[in-house]
Amino acid sequence: MENILETSILAVYFVSLAILFVFGSHGYVMVYWYNKFRGRAGKAPAPLSDFPKVTIQLPVFNEMYVVERLIRAVCALDYPRRMLEIQVLDDSTDETTRIAQQWVEHHQRQGYTINLLHRDNRQGYKAGALREGLAVAGGEFIAIFDADFVPPPDFLKRTLPHFADAKVGVVQTRWGHLNFDYSLLTRSQAIGLDGHFVVEQTARNRAGYFINFNGTAGVWRRQCILDAGNWTDDTLTEDLDLSYRAQLRGWKFVFLPDTICQAELPAEIGGVKSQQFRWTKGAIQTAKKNLPRVWKSALPLRVKLQSTVHLTNNLVFPFILIVGLLNLPLVIIKNESAHDHTLFFAVISIFVLAFFGSFLMYMTSLRESYPDWRRRLLYFPLFMAGSMGLSANNTRAILQGLFKYRGEFLRTPKYRLENATDQFQDKQYFSPREFWRRSMYNGIPEALLALYCLFGIAVAIYYGEVAAIPFQSLYFGGYGFIAYMSLKQHFWPFSSRVLLNKMRFRKLPAEATPARLGSA
Repeated sequence: MENILETSILAVYFVSLAILFVFGSHGYVMVYWYNKFRGRAGKAPAPLSDFPKVTIQLPVFNEMYVVERLIRAVCALDYPRRMLEIQVLDDSTDETTRIAQQWVEHHQRQGYTINLLHRDNRQGYKAGALREGLAVAGGEFIAIFDADFVPPPDFLKRTLPHFADAKVGVVQTRWGHLNFDYSLLTRSQAIGLDGHFVVEQTARNRAGYFINFNGTAGVWRRQCILDAGNWTDDTLTEDLDLSYRAQLRGWKFVFLPDTICQAELPAEIGGVKSQQFRWTKGAIQTAKKNLPRVWKSALPLRVKLQSTVHLTNNLVFPFILIVGLLNLPLVIIKNESAHDHTLFFAVISIFVLAFFGSFLMYMTSLRESYPDWRRRLLYFPLFMAGSMGLSANNTRAILQGLFKYRGEFLRTPKYRLENATDQFQDKQYFSPREFWRRSMYNGIPEALLALYCLFGIAVAIYYGEVAAIPFQSLYFGGYGFIAYMSLKQHFWPFSSRVLLNKMRFRKLPAEATPARLGSA
């Protein structure tokens, strides 16, 4: 019986590492394609000679701190007003609606075609709002910006020329970070997003693979949306779903890595966990829905394989969790087993190469993007540890996605955190009730896993397994960090200062009203 248990542990550990090796090694593939097509973005399209009508959709839900910034940024776009239509698609249940209405009326007086479309329900969540807005939109092209984004003034003049090719259905731009230096949490998130946008999106697009519209900071051809079946809400990642359906219909996507749309990163752990949960669960739902269509299509095999990796890469999280749980028994087996497992441990040591594949991809993205890339690279271990720390949260998302549990679309709160001195702890959306829902059990699973990994470090030290200590320490650091942030932010809302602030009646500050800003 003991031998069966030992063999089972070794087999599960090997399979888990092998799967992580496949996905981790994909970093080498992305860097290869990125370097192969580096500097080969193709001929730039001619500037616009005439200006097509564009509808800009701004889906918002309880965004009282950022909706004004969003509306002002969109109205500052360098584009003829007569050819611009702006829809504020508002599902809010708080002060956001009043604030948005004031700014809409202000810009209407300035000559903008801008309207607030308020729904008293969240039918279909964001996908439902976009779908209903599209039904009354007049634009040939549809630009979409989430509430935490600030598009540059030349956004439309840089994206629309690419639609000169009638086969282009989407132009996606890169996300920037308004608050990269706000905290360790925002810095680590930025590394992950930069790897996706700078390397993965660029490499896939230029190599002829499928990419995805990222839900915001991009422009759709209206005909493409309708031809692909319109926005649907049967997954939590309606953007990824529609992207694959459109490309399966033959539409081309264009990614512009040099056009950057700044956005606010989540600064509190509850928002990060709920966002990661939604993205992970939605990606698995989209994979279940669209991968059969991909493999039944006439696409080249290389595109089918790449699409499979793209849609299923979140499957790493259950195996990250399994490896973290088995590290401890593996050390014990290595030192206490009556059987010789020298060959096994020699073979699995090769799997560490996958780590360098991931490191190379993220280093490439930082080196290509920032003069201070070496400083930013120092946060890579924190990013890796954070990915490990989120494995329990995201494994739960995987399981729900696989077993058809639809669930609620939980928004990621935005607090307008642009400077290190800005705070979120006493703002309205950081409430005990909402945090309970968003924090995924408030860090208790991560706290238990951190203690388990700490014990694993002690066992590794006891047996003199020096090579196992750094790996175990990453797990301990990741789980410990997520647990600490979750528990800390769970109890913060109950402090007397925060509760007092939440009892106060909030209204739009006088200095921020359109009346005080005149024609700004």
